[in-house]
Amino acid sequence: SLPLVFQAVFNLLIPDHYADAFSPPRLGSPGPWDALVERLLGGLGRWDAEHFLFIAERGSLFEHSCAFLPLFPLSLRALACLWPPQLQPRSRLLLSAALLNSLLSVLAAAALYGLGRAVLRRRAEAFLAALLFSLGPASVFMAAAYSESMFAFLAFSAMWQLEKGQSWLGGLLFCLASGARANGLVNAGFFLYSRGRRFALQLQVGPASVGKLPLMWKQVLGLASSAALMCAGIFLPFALFQYYAYVRFCGPGTGLDQTVPEPLLQLARDKGYRVAGMDGAKPPWCSQRFPVVYSYVQDTYWNVGFLRYFELRQIPNFLLALPVTLLGSWAAWTYVSTNPRHCLTLGLERSESEEKGKPRDGFCGPAAFVYVVHATALLAFGFSCMHVQVLTRFLGSSSPVLYWFPAHLLQEHEPLLWSAGTPASGKPLLGKSPSSCGEGTPDNLVVRLLLNWRSLTPLSKSILGFFLCYWLLGLILHCNFFPWT
Repeated sequence: SLPLVFQAVFNLLIPDHYADAFSPPRLGSPGPWDALVERLLGGLGRWDAEHFLFIAERGSLFEHSCAFLPLFPLSLRALACLWPPQLQPRSRLLLSAALLNSLLSVLAAAALYGLGRAVLRRRAEAFLAALLFSLGPASVFMAAAYSESMFAFLAFSAMWQLEKGQSWLGGLLFCLASGARANGLVNAGFFLYSRGRRFALQLQVGPASVGKLPLMWKQVLGLASSAALMCAGIFLPFALFQYYAYVRFCGPGTGLDQTVPEPLLQLARDKGYRVAGMDGAKPPWCSQRFPVVYSYVQDTYWNVGFLRYFELRQIPNFLLALPVTLLGSWAAWTYVSTNPRHCLTLGLERSESEEKGKPRDGFCGPAAFVYVVHATALLAFGFSCMHVQVLTRFLGSSSPVLYWFPAHLLQEHEPLLWSAGTPASGKPLLGKSPSSCGEGTPDNLVVRLLLNWRSLTPLSKSILGFFLCYWLLGLILHCNFFPWT
């Protein structure tokens, strides 16, 4: 894929920046093939990727490693068996990350396309959103050894299955997603909403009379029990990992693992990392009423908390997150202003168009309501409680709205996407295939827009400029250990 090629080129041409980030010592003697892998794919192992690669090799050795959920590292470890044993573990894991994320990013785009067709009910708009995902502002994290591609694939696939009525398959995929990233827990809201809306619409179709009350209560109990069961399944991987961490760091008889290499113990001493049993004392979170290591690590090691990032010295990071913040806020405002009654009733009241069997299509249709709420909640939480610069990849791997809304704006306001063949200037469109107006595979709309850049509206240039600039800057900066989102 293009990100792999570009990161290799940039990593070769630009010297790495020295960053005071997690960088465990390389153990063992690398061979010539290890040096080649590092030269070609080393850009994929920067910043948080160092944590994922380390966990895949050594497990959650350090306490702060418990901030990274295990599904992605376990997948890397399993794939590492495919490569020659002569390679160092890091080289095998880098190769595994490149292979796995290349596949998962393509599958995530396909799942987003299927989800878009089900929700938006506009094939061209869904296809354009999937293309924007492939060129997204968080693309570097979809290629690097991060869990973003895995989470996007699982979350978008689960949403798609839920839209198709495959609740149990959707629940299983949501369950796996919560084993990859902690914000997967929020996806339980999709099940709660779908069950609540189904019951509300049933009441509107056939109001319950006295004789129908027992049947109504049976429906309530059935919907509530299935929703509770699904939500419990979604929370299960996260809860099991918290229990694993408790046993490892707080359990009776916890002692220092004698197989831990001395260089890693020295790193822990130098950086203040806690290793289970290293100093004989249990961590303070072990004595909490609900000993959740995840929240403790986020608080202690990364100072994550409500409004903690609101400091003058963090203004550059807020500026870095400004485009995605404005885009997400604009999407929410557009939807609410277009559907005020639908939003006030939480989408639980049947609209006139739905009663006639012809609900509005596109981003502003009723089916997109829960996705807009989901994106807005993530945006508000990320902006107020997280390191704000991660908002771009946080939303880019979690919410289809980040791609649906720009696709909606381009479809609504870009005349080049309306034209069947020739724009108002009389010049034929570049990048337009003759069969694109038929029922076959549509042409690449993003390529068409880029080839006709001078003819684009300022809005289209702003949207594509944001996607392209963040795509390119991410590859240049992140892969050379410069600060990025």
